[in-house]
Parts: sequence; C-alpha cells; structure tokens
Amino acid sequence: MRRATLLIVVCLCGGLWTRVADAATVGFDSATAGAVWSAALTYIAPRSLQALTVPQMTIWGLNGLAALDPDLNATLQDGQVRLYGPNALLLAVAAPQAGDTAGWGKVAAQVAAAAYAASPALQQAGTQEIVSSFFDELFNHFDPYSRYEAPEIAAQNQLMIMGLAGTGLTFAAKSGHVIISDVAAESPAENAGLLPGMTVLSVNGRSAYPGAVDGLNSAMSGIAGSNVTLSVQDASDGPPATQQVTLTRGFIPPQTVFTEPSPAPGVVALKISAFNKGTATQFGAALASLLAQSPAPAGLVLDLRGNRGGVLRQAVLVADSLLPSGMIVQTVGRDPDADQSFKAEGSDLTNGAPLVVLVDGQTASAAEILAAALADNGRAVVIGSETLGKGLVQTLTSLPDGGELYVTWSRVLAPRGWPLQSLGVMPQICTSLGPQILQTELAALDQGRNLQAKPLAAARAMRAPTDMDDVLRIRNFCPADIGSDLDLTAAAHVLSSPAAYQAALLR
Repeated sequence: MRRATLLIVVCLCGGLWTRVADAATVGFDSATAGAVWSAALTYIAPRSLQALTVPQMTIWGLNGLAALDPDLNATLQDGQVRLYGPNALLLAVAAPQAGDTAGWGKVAAQVAAAAYAASPALQQAGTQEIVSSFFDELFNHFDPYSRYEAPEIAAQNQLMIMGLAGTGLTFAAKSGHVIISDVAAESPAENAGLLPGMTVLSVNGRSAYPGAVDGLNSAMSGIAGSNVTLSVQDASDGPPATQQVTLTRGFIPPQTVFTEPSPAPGVVALKISAFNKGTATQFGAALASLLAQSPAPAGLVLDLRGNRGGVLRQAVLVADSLLPSGMIVQTVGRDPDADQSFKAEGSDLTNGAPLVVLVDGQTASAAEILAAALADNGRAVVIGSETLGKGLVQTLTSLPDGGELYVTWSRVLAPRGWPLQSLGVMPQICTSLGPQILQTELAALDQGRNLQAKPLAAARAMRAPTDMDDVLRIRNFCPADIGSDLDLTAAAHVLSSPAAYQAALLR
C-alpha cells in the first residue's frame, strides 16, 4: 500500500464548524470503523451480484457522511480521496491501490475521523451512527435487500432466527394436577422423550401446583446451557412410573407450522407462517399427523399467504417432502459459490394427493420458491394473486464490531428457468380480480379450460435480466392483493372436482 500523504485545512464558519487541536480522532473510534469497513469491502467485492470497484463503493459509503451533515462531501480526485466542508478542503489523502480493500477501509476511517472533528452533527451522531450511515449510502446503490445490521439489531435477529432458550415444554392444569400440554419439535424435552399428558410432580425440587402453571411456564425459559430438573409421572402404559429428567435449555425454533380449518370435506389444511431452522421438521410432523387420519385426506391445502420467507434450505426441504422428483430451485450469481441447484429426492409424503397452495401479495422469498417449485413441477395448483417478487439471495457475514452484513450474491430461478425477482409467482387461479371473474375462471376449469394459461405462459417464458415494463404487464393480469376467503372458495372447488384440478395444473 502506498504511504498516505495528509493535508488538513480547517475552516470556522459561523460557529457551526469547530475543531480543537489534535482532536481528529478524539471521540471517534477510527480503529473499529476502519476494521468494519475493511472487512465489509473485502467481503462484498468478489460476491456482489453486480461487479463494482472498491474505490466506487468506498466513495458511495463516505457520501453517507452527508446524510448526517449536508455540508460534507467526499470525492475521488486526482488520485486522492478528498473531504470538503463548506467552502473548504478539510482533508486530502492518497488513494490506495484499486483492489486494496483493507487500505480503502482505513482511508474511509481517516476521512470519517476528520469529518467528525469538524462537524458537530457527526459528533452528536457518534461512531455507530457514522458506521451505519456509510452502509446505508453504499447499499442505496445495490438492491433492497443488501444491508448492514448494527450489533444490537444483529443480536436480536439471531435470537429471532434461533428462538428463545428453553426446554420446549408447555404446562397446563388438569384435574388438580400439572400436566405437560405441549412438547416443541426439536427441543430438549422432545429429545428426552417427554410427552404431552405426563403429570409434572416438581420442577427444580419444588412441588408443581395447578395455580402455579403460569410461573412454571415462564421458568422454562432461561440462559442457554442452564439446566432444569423435573419429576414426572407417565400413566399411559400401566401403573404410574415416576422419573426425574434433567433438561439443558437450548435454542428452540418458534412454531411456524399450524393446522387450519378444513375448507371442504375430506380436505386438510396447513399454514406455514415463515421458514426458520425448525420449519421442515414441524411440517413433516404436522403432515404425518393429518395423513394418519381415517379416512385418509382427499386433498391438502398449504397456506403461504403472508409468509415473508426465511431460511431457503427449509423451503427446499418442505418442497422435497411433497415432490416425487424434479428441480426445486436454482440460484445463479457472480461468485461460483453462489451457484446452487436443489432437486427433489423422491419422497412425496402424500403419495400424490391433490395439493393446493394459497399465496398473496405478501408471500415472498422462500415461500415463493416453494410455491414456484410445486407449480412448475405440476404438483400443485397455486391460488391467489401475484406474490411479492423477492428472488434475490443474500450471503451473510459477521463484522468486527459484532454487526452483520447481508450481501445479495445470487438470483433465484424457478424450475422452468424464470426469475422470481420482481416477477413473483403467477397463480394458476387468480382471485384478486374479484368474485365474478373468479366464478368465470372456475366455470372454465370445469370445462377443461384455464383462463390463466396465457399470462402464466408469459411469466414462465421470462428470463433474467427482466424488463420492468414486461414484468408489470404480466403482473397486471393478476394484481398483488391480500388473501381473502375467495382463495378458500377456489381451493374447495378444484379439490372437489378432479377435472377442474387437472385443468388448473397447466402442466
């Protein structure tokens, strides 16, 4: 790295711009900012979906200073990074080599330190806000999903993804006793063999009384790795047998799979609200329970309305449990590691039972991937409206300050090759155009015709990069909307009519 030359010019204007001698770094954590920005530039440069130069990204980021103080402006001129205040050059430092990400991060910190020393607005904002503002401006030039999460927010996000630390047990009062009413999937309690219906005699040596159920439930949460000991009785097989069980609290994925009321006789329904690390396991357990009913269900409704996505791998696993074969999804990016493809391994748990997927304008990301996989493979009829169109995948890294960086590095392609980004999933039955048009659609399906055939064919023929005018033209055939009871009406109709179901599939 070339040795930087430094020039500082100070201007006092109307009392708003002040500087104390040798205060260029006082109050601003240059070391942390430089380390964070260097690590970020190093990570982004080879992975971003669009090829960008390190100098350009750095200058974009430094222009975030102007968001905190409009009198500041950073530019790259004549081989120097220059910081301007009102009518004055505040700093000029030699630009590093174009590919020197560490050097550019350090230079950015030097510029920010000089700006901090001269600007009351930056001094009030503080180091963390300056670091965040750098990323805000940088990612304004990317896409809606690339972002920086400050340390506190990153920690909260991790907690939401991982779930709260607990045992997985829920207690209830019954017949004068405390019983286990629910055991969460993939929890310490499930792994220990505890089952709903067992009687709880004591928790951590204290007797369990029905009046203390709320407190007992609260006591199940705690620090990850800490223990809780229960004395329980199981009278399900013969005389009551008492046993002591010690559980180590762990992170439990929040429940994301729920049973819904049946929209039609013989039909079962499941809702997936999001995709976290426990979704596929929860889905498999819930589906197995429904399929075990006698008589067996004649059809399944999978409700993805309002599902904003989550962990891609979990959506792939759910798709795999419903597909006998075929491509599930492909991701394509500039970094070779971003290129992935996922195929079904032939484990359709429903043995080909008729399947309907409900979507709406809030269905996004991993939920769109699942809906597209089932529709493109002719495995399900998608009902509702155009989905959100979030078809970009982010890669994640932790930064030296404890924050997290999300960088878009690949685009999602449905099994038939069309991109989900902006386009979204076109349903085979559209409900967002109102009840009268829906009735016309259903009547046509009864006659073996699908009125959505033309817009669906146009959507499946799209290829990246897409033209937004073409995307909007296609989406207007079934405008995005919030889900309604019309979705269930359409689902009940096609699941009760084999002819209409086959016409709706549009293989």
